[in-house]
Amino acid sequence: MAAVVGALAAATVGLAPNAAADEQPKQWYLGPMQAEKMWKVSTGKGVKVAVIDTGVNANTSSLKGQVLADEAPKSVAYRATDDYDGHGTTMAELIAGTGAAGGLKGLAPGAKIIPIRVKFDGMKRSAEEKKKTPDPTSAIRAAADTDAKIISMSFGSPGPDSDEQAAIDYAASKGKLLIAAVGNDGRKSGDTIGYPAADSYVVGVAAVDKSLTVSKFSSAGNYVDLSAPGQGFPGWCDATFRSYCDNMNGTSSATAIASGAAALIWSAHPDWTVNQVTRALIDTAGRTWPKNNPSKYAGYGLIRPRLVLANPNYNPGPAHVDPLAKDNGGDLLAKSGSSVAASPSSASASNPSQAPEKGSTGGTSAAGSSAESSSGGSSNTTWIALGALGAVVVVGGGALAIARARRAR
Repeated sequence: MAAVVGALAAATVGLAPNAAADEQPKQWYLGPMQAEKMWKVSTGKGVKVAVIDTGVNANTSSLKGQVLADEAPKSVAYRATDDYDGHGTTMAELIAGTGAAGGLKGLAPGAKIIPIRVKFDGMKRSAEEKKKTPDPTSAIRAAADTDAKIISMSFGSPGPDSDEQAAIDYAASKGKLLIAAVGNDGRKSGDTIGYPAADSYVVGVAAVDKSLTVSKFSSAGNYVDLSAPGQGFPGWCDATFRSYCDNMNGTSSATAIASGAAALIWSAHPDWTVNQVTRALIDTAGRTWPKNNPSKYAGYGLIRPRLVLANPNYNPGPAHVDPLAKDNGGDLLAKSGSSVAASPSSASASNPSQAPEKGSTGGTSAAGSSAESSSGGSSNTTWIALGALGAVVVVGGGALAIARARRAR
């Protein structure tokens, strides 16, 4: 099964030299999400996020002191801080960047990154280096054995793959929050969600743009769980790290920002379980449809971690009940100390791949011409509140609240 890095660089509109310009004003979502207010409560301190990607450059101005290279397991530590594409470094900065010298500011600047570099199709390195670089399935298992609370995966494959699901099961049984990009296929090829986002026990994330419209490129289907900003802000152009590119788009970025949101919540409530953090993200997500009728485009809605952080008495619900048990086809996360998939499975026979897909620069309705009718929506536009000050996201017509088929094991 070939894995592809989620498209971050779908479009480029100008360059900005690193450390010569302030990129943070271009991170349009920080204002509507009220990041400054959230950081007074939580910065993600004490939470580690494993970033499985093309590597993480620990020497960018925004990531100095943020990357725990020594904590990558030996089995997947090979050149973990040598990013051969720029993609993984961008994801790490969106999660935990400090914003120093005008670099990207992460949503959880107090969190730390455990880098895990994996090979994808299109990896332009020597055959020997490719051979030494682990595949995503091995990386997921290795990440599960670290003390990272969150595993962020901005990549996808057509799937499914039994070895990958076994690795996901193993990580989930150890209480990890697994977050992945749903893909950038839009509805051009039907409702196609990539794996691991479509695997059980993984939170699949869709993207919205600056106008708070679900991005045209964002894949739709049964496994979209949440949505987050993923279009129209800077990212690294390539592995030279000379400049950021503007208007970088993809569900990759949305996944990183969702991972940062989870880190903020977990840092503020370190005793919560993965079930409680996941439930808090779902329950506070912006939506106008019933929670038990998730959208195939935006899932349970747009992430709003501020609503959790603003309430010191927030009730996250039961610690040992998986809020996505119906989607997951079981309740693995509720089984404390589970030995599910305890022994490593063999790696996938095919090489994972890196092949960024094209996104969209336009802010369009997510519904598209293939949208189905909703049983209860007659409005042309469905709105989701992003914060308390009236920010909203447009997710299309009445089609959005249609019920999704549940994922099957």
